[in-house]
Amino acid sequence: MEAFSFLLLCFSLLDLTAFCVARDTITTLQSISDGDTLVSADETFALGIFSPGTSKNHYVGIWYNKDPTKAIVWVANRENPLTDSSGVLKVNNTGILVLLDSNNSLIWSSNTTRSAQNPVAKLLNSGNFVVQDDTNSDTEDFLWQSFDYPGDTILPGQKFGRNLATGLNWLITSWKSSDDPSQGSFSYQFDIDGYPQLVLREGTTKRFRFGSWNGIQFSGGPQLKNDSVFRFSMISNEQEVYYVYWLVDNSVHQRLQVTSDGFSHRTSWSGGNTGWTTVSHLPVDDCDYYGKCGAYASCDTNSFPMCNCLDGFVQKTTDSSSGCVRRTSLSCNHSDGFVKFSGLKLPDTEGTWFNRSMRLEDCRILCWNNCSCMAYAALDVSKGPNGCLLWFGNLIDMKALSASDEDIYIRMAGKDVEAIEQNRSRKSKKRKRKIIIAVSCVLSFGILILCLAFIYRWKKHLKGKIKEETESGAINSHHDEDDLELPLFDMCTITSATSNFSSDNILGTGGFGSVYKGILEDGQEIAVKRLSQNSSQGLQEFKNEVMHIAKLQHRNLVKLLGCCIQAGERMLIYEFMHNKSLDFFIFDCERGKLLDWPRRFLIINGIARGLLYLHQDSRYRIVHRDLKAGNVLLDDELNPKISDFGLARNFIGNENQAKTSHIVGTYGYLSPECIVDGIYSTKSDVYSFGVLVLEIVSGKRNRGFIHIDHNLNLLGHAWTLFTEGKCLEIVDASIKDSIDLPEVLRSIHVGLLCVQRNPEDRPSMSYVLMMLSSEWTLPQPKKPGFFIERDAVGDSSSSSNNKLLSVNNLTVTQVCPR
Repeated sequence: MEAFSFLLLCFSLLDLTAFCVARDTITTLQSISDGDTLVSADETFALGIFSPGTSKNHYVGIWYNKDPTKAIVWVANRENPLTDSSGVLKVNNTGILVLLDSNNSLIWSSNTTRSAQNPVAKLLNSGNFVVQDDTNSDTEDFLWQSFDYPGDTILPGQKFGRNLATGLNWLITSWKSSDDPSQGSFSYQFDIDGYPQLVLREGTTKRFRFGSWNGIQFSGGPQLKNDSVFRFSMISNEQEVYYVYWLVDNSVHQRLQVTSDGFSHRTSWSGGNTGWTTVSHLPVDDCDYYGKCGAYASCDTNSFPMCNCLDGFVQKTTDSSSGCVRRTSLSCNHSDGFVKFSGLKLPDTEGTWFNRSMRLEDCRILCWNNCSCMAYAALDVSKGPNGCLLWFGNLIDMKALSASDEDIYIRMAGKDVEAIEQNRSRKSKKRKRKIIIAVSCVLSFGILILCLAFIYRWKKHLKGKIKEETESGAINSHHDEDDLELPLFDMCTITSATSNFSSDNILGTGGFGSVYKGILEDGQEIAVKRLSQNSSQGLQEFKNEVMHIAKLQHRNLVKLLGCCIQAGERMLIYEFMHNKSLDFFIFDCERGKLLDWPRRFLIINGIARGLLYLHQDSRYRIVHRDLKAGNVLLDDELNPKISDFGLARNFIGNENQAKTSHIVGTYGYLSPECIVDGIYSTKSDVYSFGVLVLEIVSGKRNRGFIHIDHNLNLLGHAWTLFTEGKCLEIVDASIKDSIDLPEVLRSIHVGLLCVQRNPEDRPSMSYVLMMLSSEWTLPQPKKPGFFIERDAVGDSSSSSNNKLLSVNNLTVTQVCPR
């Protein structure tokens, strides 16, 4: 009897051991309860019972196992939560997953149309939770899989689209909130009423349309491209239409998610505690919102107004967003023709007709013979125009694209076709005429070539001298001479322009030296930044400013005209700004009145556009690292221009942050992670921008801010008023008569979102611009970094001395205004 009991104990231990080893699988004899988890074989994903955010409800879900945030990628019972932690997940003898509560009542179950001899549930390395017959475990013949029922997330290898044969819809729907995973207002899916297209909806209303697939790209997403980490494919046939992506580098994790605020995000995480970073998000700008400009109009954020009628159409009303109508009505006979349009996001394909095998010429004839057909296009352009896509209603939701592989042919009245072709022909001839004139001028003036050759030899001589100074320590750079890529001014020219650096021409002085006003021989006004020998902006900073700003071109960045490096001098020559810098106005009671609220709001948006260009759209991804009011100059029309790139750094490839042991910047604008850990990124600039927004709204400096009721700095004061619903108390008294209340409140809200303590919580600059220009609900900001300012030193910008502070063995240098 004792021997029999011992054998039973052994078998029990063996069974328990088997369960512990096979951590990715449960059988019909096992279950998952609170505290238990299944972990995929490669330990990427885990499945168990969890409670989201502050909720007390419990759900069965899948998350990234090693992610500190435990990002949830799938929820089983999202519409029917467990009210306590006593739930149990099992797989029954027929191969159905069941979730039972403490009363043994059914909370959730899977489904299957087949039975299995030995069903098991397994969490795969892909994050797919499947039920299969254990006798066929080496195949992908699943009785049920979670990949067929997405939540708010699509994982690599998971289908996103439609099974046209079975009717299965692989769509994603947002959570209601971070505490509630039940279906929210937003859904993202392939619409199949007409040619299939990706559409993001709020309820039943279209919010954004990624567009249809043309064999190379989605018509509304030319920015979606394969890279060194990410690959994707689009399958569209009679049986299925779906999008799927996968990752080349297994050390990087990516997910596609629709969030509760109505955005589609592709985020990436590569381990560690850096958190998830946004690779791309949609909508990107105002033109991405569905039907922004109405019918027969194209939307372009780079033009004013954004909405413009297509050739052959005129505005329906005085409101440019109301859409357009034909200049000449169609006659519905063979006098009608077609006009080709390129560089457009194709219009909404709902209600369209398509044929995959038809030739484009046959497509044109088919549309021409049907009075209801308004336009046609090729269905697939991957191997030349092929297939046919026809539109029968108004053409809506078009956007101007810089890169597009597809044309659309729109039906027009015969005389409009002729007029448009003649106009385009005139423009083409005018362009050719300009080219001919330019070439003729070059050929006619041989002496100009000789002059250019002389100038080239002179510059080469100057660069040779620069190289000599480099080797002797004047500029310690490993770059080639050609990296300068901007004009070199000689010392005589600059001396003459500034009246031998007369004290009467000094515009400003700082730790770096002085800035002088100058006038060149042709009458052009310039600003000359002359570094002193003991300048706080060192040789490396000077090289940075030359190398970076020379390659940047944007209306909200100051233009560098050239530099001068002779006789031990280091000088930068800029365009002259008559209105000095932003701090000259906003921190002065009288001059501040010259910048009313509309002008301040334009300045905020201009600075944001300049930063977005640096972070995302420039030749290099650049972090400014010293954004402040003193480094924002104002031109003749008070448009903002970001200046002073001495501390700028650029990121290479997928790099998104860096660390330094010698931290530079200006107190009051430096982000917490920069001062405490020496980490800087684009989110460091976002923090500085947030401080600047609150300063522009309030007319007060963050550094040295004093209030009689507390010792909070400006950020702390603004956040306190925000939480109490008293935001207007922070607004500069001199502009209160000119404010637009929603704009002011939104600006304060956005500013507080930008200065949150954790970099991951701060928005990107593209998100900032959308929040400033849109009316949708903004997320609640968390407590800002450096909430309390106890140092009574005052505003660093008023000091001309460097101050050093040791933080975690890092040296922090306060750089005075330059």
